[in-house]
Formats: sequence, C-alpha cells, structure tokens
Amino acid sequence: MSMSLKRVGGKEDGGVDLVGWWWLPHETSSTSSSSPPSTAGRRRLRVIGQCKAEKKKMGPNYVRELEGVSYGLLARGPTVFPFPSSDNENGAWTEFGQDSSIPLVALLISQSAFTKSTILRAHSSSIPFFLLHLPSVEGTPVNVEEAEDGDSRDVAGNLGSVYCNSALSGMQGLLKGYMEVRWERHFSGESGRPALWWKDKRLQSWTPDHPPLVERMG
Repeated sequence: MSMSLKRVGGKEDGGVDLVGWWWLPHETSSTSSSSPPSTAGRRRLRVIGQCKAEKKKMGPNYVRELEGVSYGLLARGPTVFPFPSSDNENGAWTEFGQDSSIPLVALLISQSAFTKSTILRAHSSSIPFFLLHLPSVEGTPVNVEEAEDGDSRDVAGNLGSVYCNSALSGMQGLLKGYMEVRWERHFSGESGRPALWWKDKRLQSWTPDHPPLVERMG
C-alpha cells in the first residue's frame, strides 16, 4: 500500500495507534523526472491511524473519534508523538509531527466489517478517510456489497472491504480523483488483495525503506 507506518502508544498518544507516511505519485504525473532518485517520484502524505478488533461490526462512532483526533492534530500544529526510543533514533520520525504543511489522511483499520452508517459518516467528513477492513486469519471476510447493506453474515471466499471518502479520492479531494483501490483476485479463485491504481495504471508498492526489487538491483 506504499505506507511507512510506526506504532505509537502511551498515555500521551492522543488516541492514535499508528502514524507515518503514505508515498504516492505527484499529481502531475505517475513519475517525476525532477524528483530525486531517493523518492522515486513520490510525495509524502501524513497518516494517523486507529486499529480496532471487535466482534461486532464497526459503528460510525469510531469515525467520529478519529475525525476529532485529526481535527485536534491539525489545530495543534507541531506535535510530538510518544515513539519508542528504538523507533525514533536520530529523530527520524520527529518530523512527522513538526511539518504541519503536509496533508493528513485518517486511516481506520477494523477486523470486523463496516456498517453502512459508518461508511456514510466517513463520506460526509471533510477529513480524508481511508477505511480498511482486515478480517482475522481465522475468520471469513465479508464482501463489499454486504458491508454496504449492513449484513453481518460471513460468506466463504469473499473479500473484506476498502473505502476512500470523497475528501480523499474524489475529483475535488486530496488526490483529485487520480487514485482508486481495486481488489485483485487470483486465478485459482482464492481471496485476493487490494491494490492501488493511479491514473488507470497499477501503482507499484514503494517506500524509501523497501524499494521495488528492480530498483534495488539497479
């Protein structure tokens, strides 16, 4: 998914479980010849995330909670997150909370499916939201249509769900309609995985710490 995320925690985490960067192409093109090789034509978006593991379906209250955390972070400006010392050597992650000019995306990860009201609540928000349903390995994911209809039944062989609200992927949103998430199935019929597409082309996963194999060999 081209995200570099770190887990935070502690009494001063502000209700945030994950923070980090989302590395996406510049708006003008899928790659930028003027960009330094170290960024592979990518720009950074700040990400704050919450992870929920509940047996019942995810309700809209969690969207409101993360929305409030996002507004609070934007209002505070420079912020210091309680990173574990081993993860923040040389201040590598301090910049995340210091540069408030970098756009912010709210990431909500749930082990259970989202209710229809949750999806509608996210779509009505002015905060760019990325909702990701990651079913447990033991459980069976619910497909997109059932998640939208509020049906909590599990159906064998179906996938979880991914939603981007209009503030993120809409034509007037942060990404100007250039990005979409598509589920890709295996020919064998096994459950697939989500993939990012940018301007109708599959976007290769990339982060500075884990460049593609071709780039590493070059």
